[in-house]
Amino acid sequence: MMQNHWHILDTEATFKELNSQPAGLTGAEAADRLAKYGPNELQAAHRVSPWEILLEQFKNVLILILLGATAISLFLGHGVESIVIAVIVLFAVVLGFVQEYRAERAIEALKQMAAPTASVLRDGMEIKIPARELVPGDVIILHTGDRVPSDARVLEAVNLQIEEAALTGESVPVEKHTDPIKNEELPIGDRKNMAYAGTAVTYGRGRALVTATAMQTEFGKIAQMLQNVESTRTPLQQNLDKVGTVLARAAFVVVAIIVALGLFRGQPFIEMLIFGIALAVAVVPEALPAVVTISLAIGVQKMVKRNALIRRLPAVETLGSTSVICSDKTGTLTKDEMTIRRLYSAGEMIHVSGAGYEPTGEFSLDGKTAPPSPAIRQMLLAATLASDTHLVRLPEGGWDIKGDPTEGAFVVAAAKAGLDKHQLDEENPRVAEIPFTSETKRMTTIHEAGKKRTAYAKGAPEVILEGCDFVLTSNGPKPLDAAGRKEILHQAQVLAGEALRVLGIASKDNVTLETAERGMTFLGLAGMIDPPRPEAKAAIALCADAGIRPVMITGDHPVTAAAVARELGLLQEGGRVVTGAELEDMTDEQLKQEVENISVYARVSPSHKLRVVTAWQSLGHIAAMTGDGVNDAPALKKADIGIAMGITGTDVTKEAAAMTLTDDNFASIVAAVEEGRGVFGNIKKYLMYLLSSNIGEIGLMAGSALMGLPLPLTAVQILYVNLATDGLPALALSVDPAEKDLMKRKPRDPRTGIFTRPVIILMVLGGIWSALVNLGLFTWALNSGRSLEESMTMTFVSLVLIQFFKAYNFRSDRHSVLDKPFENKWLNLSVFWEFLLLIAIVYVPFLHEAFSTYALTLEDWLIVGVLSVTIVPALELAKWMERRGWFGSLE
Repeated sequence: MMQNHWHILDTEATFKELNSQPAGLTGAEAADRLAKYGPNELQAAHRVSPWEILLEQFKNVLILILLGATAISLFLGHGVESIVIAVIVLFAVVLGFVQEYRAERAIEALKQMAAPTASVLRDGMEIKIPARELVPGDVIILHTGDRVPSDARVLEAVNLQIEEAALTGESVPVEKHTDPIKNEELPIGDRKNMAYAGTAVTYGRGRALVTATAMQTEFGKIAQMLQNVESTRTPLQQNLDKVGTVLARAAFVVVAIIVALGLFRGQPFIEMLIFGIALAVAVVPEALPAVVTISLAIGVQKMVKRNALIRRLPAVETLGSTSVICSDKTGTLTKDEMTIRRLYSAGEMIHVSGAGYEPTGEFSLDGKTAPPSPAIRQMLLAATLASDTHLVRLPEGGWDIKGDPTEGAFVVAAAKAGLDKHQLDEENPRVAEIPFTSETKRMTTIHEAGKKRTAYAKGAPEVILEGCDFVLTSNGPKPLDAAGRKEILHQAQVLAGEALRVLGIASKDNVTLETAERGMTFLGLAGMIDPPRPEAKAAIALCADAGIRPVMITGDHPVTAAAVARELGLLQEGGRVVTGAELEDMTDEQLKQEVENISVYARVSPSHKLRVVTAWQSLGHIAAMTGDGVNDAPALKKADIGIAMGITGTDVTKEAAAMTLTDDNFASIVAAVEEGRGVFGNIKKYLMYLLSSNIGEIGLMAGSALMGLPLPLTAVQILYVNLATDGLPALALSVDPAEKDLMKRKPRDPRTGIFTRPVIILMVLGGIWSALVNLGLFTWALNSGRSLEESMTMTFVSLVLIQFFKAYNFRSDRHSVLDKPFENKWLNLSVFWEFLLLIAIVYVPFLHEAFSTYALTLEDWLIVGVLSVTIVPALELAKWMERRGWFGSLE
């Protein structure tokens, strides 16, 4: 089959080449071709199976050595101890598997967006099928509002216009025809007899013959190129790798010394081997990269609920540092639902309330609500009948339109006035039409009611006015004189000055197709706009508090863009509006100097986006950029966070972007930034807690070895402390509620990393305090005449309790632990559960042998409790000093 030159063939030759016919394929032929060519969908990246995730948990060398050592221990007769260690290790493996499995499925959420359908001829009948079942040779039916499901040669075009901005960057819809074009090397945008996957039908209808599906489409080829992009490790991951390596080396040295000293004192080799490995497993932070992945994955799942799908996990980290959001206007800052706000008819300017396609709103004159006048109703009836668009109720609630957004605004305004489009069409069936073209700038339809034929027209005000000899007044139609024409054009300019798109409406009774557009009666003007999203205004105010600069980038007119930006609070005093033409005249150096003063970019092309984002980055900002077309891909890739639109965006931009908005809403970007900050904050809490615990354990064991004391904990106790404290409570910190002032802080500088001076001080202080308290307790207990078993149990219980107190303290690196201490219900539950287990280990007789524990007295508990709670004032004092700037900046 031909690969790229279908446009040079006539329709007959195309059918022959694809072995198809005008009635389409049969069901059997389609099934054969589906088996041969595969489904019509972009190939997804390799999906990791649950078994692969489970096996990955056993690739940790320490885990394997520990399982081997427990097997040897079991063989040598240490049955109970070895079984307990094996159970603890397997529990850790299962915990790791569950978390990574959840992370993997969170990423999969991106691919679960609803698959589109396609209208196709099969066995000569028009049916709807999932677009993935299309095959080369299928005949597809294209209607206004449809997304083209594959590359196809146009067979029939009735006023067919297709918007190809997603592929070519050209925002004006392309008028399609069926004639062959003989130039083989034409660019895609000039192949006017072809329809391409992912583009949208904006007007008319047609039929087309599928020439390519899946990865063979023009979209597929771009997707293939984008799949080769490798994801890089983030500064946080690199930082943790270094920390993990340093801590691991230090731990191995300490472990080696402790084991050597134990053997020197004559302790059994197998006992010291298991102890050494257990201590290494407990203190080596081999799980640090996984911890980050898990926390980011939990963040991803939270963001899904807030309409943001994260494609690459490291993007969550970057989101927390975002300082600039460059956003499209249409559909992101606005509703992308054209809405009539003003109506001018019979000398009166009427305000219409409501926003979007919801058919609820009021008509008001001079601020007073009033039912629509007969003149207004007549104008809306005319505009609605001269429209092909329908208002539809969505199954999940809410409203949408099927067809052109401008016509949709008229249909919705008519519904607000009690005029139903379906009923009007039934009462006034259309018998002829003169379609809209870019030359005539008007659309006229002729309707029959009884024996009377009436023409209704809508279009550019000056064009409609040219065909009018009369004007509708409150007393009926009157001749239209020069003064009347001047007044109507003045009112049109007033509406345009409010950044409204203005259309004129006219009608004429007793017409033929030839006389329809002459001698008409001018009914009125309608001013419409794509209204700002109410939630976007609140999100922009939140950006100001959070130190984030929102910037509007649009292909729209500068007057319209500025009006919307002012209404949203995005364009403040001193903010500039710059057009694409002005941007072209600026050098990169000039743009860099001016970029912080520019709030709105209007009439820009996708290529300008790259320059804007580069200018912001050159000043050290972390920039997020939205985009929906394939040609936005360079800017999305260049941006620190590329954001694709889930509704209007193409599959290719979703592949290229780090994040996809399922509702195309600016407020969702700000919500994602808030979640990003929260996730990063929780990673910081988790790591402070994890590493502080490890420092405390290493310090305790090293101190006792150097002081010539017996080992204060057994291998099983060490593994249990590691699992209990670094397990559930640590995981609970990764879902800790965000701190109250999170969105009142400046964006975090990514170069500072996670280990700021205050974080290191808290972490080290917590670890050293824990080691000193437990070492002192163990030494005192031995010297007080208590048995080794009782002394070890007191130390074991003290270590666990200190970890519990630390978990609550590390919920913030700046705020007091007394500020809503029990807000994290998961932390409360995990600590409560672990405390019950601790009680069981201390008092249940059959667990005494496994854990080498002793039933403590009330006096023992009081001593342990008082000592372990001292960690709270120690850390509180450090935080108090931090808040007063003793240790440098908190950020």
